[in-house]
Amino acid sequence: MTNGPSAEIGQILNVDLPRPRDRLALADDPRYNHYRAEVLRFLHERHQNPEKANESPAVVAPVITVPDVVTPHRGRVLEKPALTLGFIPLTDCAPLVIAQEKGFFAAHGLNVTLSRESSWANIRDKVSTGILDGAQMLAAMPLASVLPTSRSQPMVSALSLDLNGNAITVSRELYGRMLATSVDGLETAQGSAKALRRVIEDDLAHGRKKLAFAMVFPDSSHNYLLRYWMASAGIDPDRDVDLLVVPPPQMSNYLRAGLLSGYCVGEPWNTYAVSEGLGHTLVTSYDIWNNHPEKVLGVTRSWADANPNTHVALVKALIEACQWLDEKQNRAEAASILSQGRFVNAPLDVIEKSLAGHLQFSAGAALRKVADFNVFHRYMANFPWRSHATWFLAQMVRWGHAPDDVSFENVTRAVYRPEIYRKAAKALGLNAAVDDMKKEGGNESAWQLSVGDSIETMGPDRFMDGRSFDPHQVRAYLDAFPALTALSEPAQERAPQVSIA
Repeated sequence: MTNGPSAEIGQILNVDLPRPRDRLALADDPRYNHYRAEVLRFLHERHQNPEKANESPAVVAPVITVPDVVTPHRGRVLEKPALTLGFIPLTDCAPLVIAQEKGFFAAHGLNVTLSRESSWANIRDKVSTGILDGAQMLAAMPLASVLPTSRSQPMVSALSLDLNGNAITVSRELYGRMLATSVDGLETAQGSAKALRRVIEDDLAHGRKKLAFAMVFPDSSHNYLLRYWMASAGIDPDRDVDLLVVPPPQMSNYLRAGLLSGYCVGEPWNTYAVSEGLGHTLVTSYDIWNNHPEKVLGVTRSWADANPNTHVALVKALIEACQWLDEKQNRAEAASILSQGRFVNAPLDVIEKSLAGHLQFSAGAALRKVADFNVFHRYMANFPWRSHATWFLAQMVRWGHAPDDVSFENVTRAVYRPEIYRKAAKALGLNAAVDDMKKEGGNESAWQLSVGDSIETMGPDRFMDGRSFDPHQVRAYLDAFPALTALSEPAQERAPQVSIA
């Protein structure tokens, strides 16, 4: 509304709140937040476009009708339509960015503000304290939140955002030394790990200091796949190298400064290092575990309990964004959006390469086609498989990051929430897995999964060493790994991980 002689009505909002109204009680009514958001949206639009609003007086004011805002017992009300979601400037923040920029959030009644964060520690802490409603998270972060050593609020995930997308890059100096070992298959995960071992053994023989490697956060696929890769060649990642934590956008700077010999990170920070002449990409994370889970949507358990309908709407919007991203014709537009300063802030051509599945492993080399480097929706990529969660939890136990007696079933059931995903998928007319878990590692090529009356094509899920993972036989899986002895003699006491995040 406006004041004065020429006052006019801009919009009418029907407020279905019973009288008498207790102001304190209103704060607990889920409809209140929706009406508040509608008023703020209207005022914001008038402020942004005052001339347009005053072009002509309204003869008949439009009435806002909100079909999803009904009484709470019908289960359709959005308890909190206005959300703030965090992301890290990586190529695979794309689902959140695209959901915002292409209108998927808005289509589901959500008014989302995206918050660009500098580190995964920031993401964890801001979600835990309620500064962020939710965020793009590393797949193992919600699991770590419920372990005895956690200082954050318990978190849950009902959506996987993508598969794959990382790589291991080393400095040009280290790559030259690995080439000089003459190990066969340096372009493979197994061969490159063996070559690294030869370099480490040479350093030990000549009394040189340890090589420093980095990953993005302890509770990450980067950490556990980097460890898996090293351990396959008998390298103890806790004793034979210095393993550091560095935020993704800083990786190439640390490489440039000579503070790192290599790292495992997501795109575009591998391609960027190569394009700047700083390093050589050895292998992708796909080479270590085909179609491994990568990022998830994470919220606190208390937020999920308080906002069940908003949670489902959020999952639906992100599923649709992931579908859009997996259409090849949309990848170029996605790269253009992501390259902007408010999102990833990296050169467009760098982001375009990886999103198109073309990686440059060394400066001046031809682009190499990498199958399924970024998978956002196909292969049931968005389903929160509890077998994925169980694998990560098993790695935590393997490396001493979780208690040996942890209950795999209790933790994964508390954190990964496929029942929420199924509700969202059903509303979108999509298939969802009937079972919560599947065996991992037994498929070298595409395979078929029965989903009710339908068949879904799944991608390869092979591990680099040919092992398979049965989520119902975790102890046997862990017992099958040979004990690691540090390459240095005598074996030193296990050193703690160093964090500079």
